[in-house]
Amino acid sequence: MSLPPGFLDELRTRLSLGQVVGRKVMWDQRKSNQGKGDLWAPCPFHQEKTASFHVDDRKGFYYCFGCHAKGDAISFVRETENVGFMEAIQILAGEAGMPMPERDPAAQQKADESGELAEVMEQAVQHFRLNLQTAAAGEARDYLERRGLSTAAQARWDIGFAPDNGGVLAALTGKGVAQSLVIDAGLAAKSDRGGSPYDRFRGRIIFPIRDARGRAIALGGRAMDPNARAKYLNSPETLLFDKSRTLYNVRNAREAAGKGQPLIVAEGYMDVIALSEAGFQATVAPLGTAVTEHHLRMLWRISDEPIIALDGDVAGLRAAMRTIDIALPLLEAGKSLRFALMPDGMDPDDVLKSKGRGAMQKLLDAAIPMVQLLWQRETEGKTFDSPERKAALDKALREKIKLIEDPSIRAHYGQAIKDLRWGLFSTRKSTKPRQARATYGGRNQSAWERDLHPVATSKSSALGTGAAAEDDLRISAILATIFATPAILAEFDGALEQMDTSNPDHLLLRDALLRHVDADDITAAITAEIGEGPLENLMRQKHLTVIPSIRRAGDVDLARACLAEEFAKLAARRGHPAEIREGEEEITGVTDENLTWRLARAAESVDTTTKKAGKSDDGDFETAQNGAKLSREERGSFSELLSQIKIEKPNKRSS
Repeated sequence: MSLPPGFLDELRTRLSLGQVVGRKVMWDQRKSNQGKGDLWAPCPFHQEKTASFHVDDRKGFYYCFGCHAKGDAISFVRETENVGFMEAIQILAGEAGMPMPERDPAAQQKADESGELAEVMEQAVQHFRLNLQTAAAGEARDYLERRGLSTAAQARWDIGFAPDNGGVLAALTGKGVAQSLVIDAGLAAKSDRGGSPYDRFRGRIIFPIRDARGRAIALGGRAMDPNARAKYLNSPETLLFDKSRTLYNVRNAREAAGKGQPLIVAEGYMDVIALSEAGFQATVAPLGTAVTEHHLRMLWRISDEPIIALDGDVAGLRAAMRTIDIALPLLEAGKSLRFALMPDGMDPDDVLKSKGRGAMQKLLDAAIPMVQLLWQRETEGKTFDSPERKAALDKALREKIKLIEDPSIRAHYGQAIKDLRWGLFSTRKSTKPRQARATYGGRNQSAWERDLHPVATSKSSALGTGAAAEDDLRISAILATIFATPAILAEFDGALEQMDTSNPDHLLLRDALLRHVDADDITAAITAEIGEGPLENLMRQKHLTVIPSIRRAGDVDLARACLAEEFAKLAARRGHPAEIREGEEEITGVTDENLTWRLARAAESVDTTTKKAGKSDDGDFETAQNGAKLSREERGSFSELLSQIKIEKPNKRSS
């Protein structure tokens, strides 16, 4: 419907925004200046204690300095009443005493039909309520009492009963309602065989479904017969009822959410009623369908972060996953979902009855963000023990994140997934007590004691002095190269993730780089998180000033070549000490042939390093052809270790 020119201007002129808003808020008298139209109150759109919601009555605009809600009288009515544009105009026009302009004939006819159907539905609701008090409804009343619904609660929710023989069609037509209206309202249906129309709801407890304006628009029926074809039956879609755009209890939930209660999305009528009766009045439920895009937009008009209360079974979790897939493309800044997971096999009603309101409150307080449930779906119950499986996980998560249209939210999701991935894949082998005892020159010492309390032997000093200093310099070059050319980080995040370091500054920088791979300004993001100290300590090292990849910052090709070489050398140099450590831990009283064979091969590599390498600039190191440096102490450690065992090639038949 189009409005004539000047209608909205006249409407705004006649209305005082302060009066419109004043129906929903309490003005802060100390902060407000009524004479100047400068009004302040706690915001009706989010929970707060201070008055940050400002109304400029003269200009006709409002703005919240907390949640940044803004608009005029029309937008205020739309948001607080959860109505469309034309419905908001009708409400305001009624307050201003302005007649609505004439609609076109077709629109007027549709509005008249809707009004008639709403009246028919209200008569049906009252009919079913009276039926609940009859003798035929005894079993239904017993059921409701067992579910914890008192007579007063049944009245609050307008719960009724349809006996096995129906009766609403006859009752309404007996009062002069046209049979066609009863059918159009979804209360009765025509027979496929050409017989008389019949009642849709028979042998069921009736739950009226109301829209945001409080009109009865449909019914939900719970079968009393356990063998009924459908346990729950909703009205068919009509001129009044579109299940994909309707939420059960939306009117009451919107009002409660406006007073600060968290908005909860449950699965069905009984969950909504149980939660509301327990004090969680901002609770809604979809009607016979999964949560739709329209549902989500309705929810976000009421609350920025609704909580999806999941039944603790496979079906509940599956429904949550479908909701995530629908929500991802719709996410906006400040608009998201959280998920409260019920105990296994329980729904919210079960939790309230068996554990009480406090337990439900704890579950709601512990609701997890959507990104965490998305991660859980892709990882729970799966093993990622191969590069292919890890790559498959990365691909699946990337495909989901691509669905997010908002670039800022997409970037934050990517970072959150990086953090979760780091937690899954970066775990190092913990140092645990071992039962086996290792023999070192006739002395027994458990490997875990040695790990926790290193002994200052020639071996440990060889692996911890010059070699560690060599690693420290190489890691410094790697980190500095990445900071000089951040664009290269994504190509080497896997190698960086596997890079061990005992230097606390290096450790901080490495972990921070992995957390901020997708940041627009990596340096700024990292210094904001861990401070400037670690990066300053890194970059002040003198040897870095002569490294080409650092001097020529931003040269991606040069940085790529440098990092590839440094990571390769670091891995090669650490190979020999790893063999020594493994050999020390695995030697027992009886020599294992496979172990001795592996150490023999390592010994051959040591010999190759010595014979083919020339003297390095470091003096105490010899450099192999692959770029790895082996200290003379390390060669001595190999010699001492190998002298304790007899080197034999494993028998092929036994290996």
